[in-house]
Amino acid sequence: MWILYILPSWYTHAVPILGIAIILISMFLKVIPLISTYYLPLRIIGLVILLFGIFFEGVMFSGKELHDKVKELEAKVAAAEVKSTQVNTKIVEKIVTKQKIVKERGEEIIKYVDKEIVKYDVRFAPGGQCEIPKEFITLHNKAAEEVK
Repeated sequence: MWILYILPSWYTHAVPILGIAIILISMFLKVIPLISTYYLPLRIIGLVILLFGIFFEGVMFSGKELHDKVKELEAKVAAAEVKSTQVNTKIVEKIVTKQKIVKERGEEIIKYVDKEIVKYDVRFAPGGQCEIPKEFITLHNKAAEEVK
């Protein structure tokens, strides 16, 4: 019913009033002898106009209600989008922080391994045996810990 949205809002209220007015006028015209022949067609026209007016009122009321709901839901969606961007920003900050911590820990472990590898190199061990030192086991367990 796009035409109802083009017409001014007073029109939807005026149509049922016009229908009622035509029906009332037809009642008074029934008593006038020369015009009483037009009584029935005038009453039918008034009834049809009244029915269309009631229909227009219903459509406008329903459309207004739906329009209000749409506005309300649009406001909720906008609020959710703002909240979403804030949460996304926090998540990205946490990820960047964790990546930085992992990188720093990895660099520390690499420096420590480079420093300790010289002590336990197979070429320098007596008899060519290579023992896994406790420092390496501790270092391996430290690298496997979860970053908090």
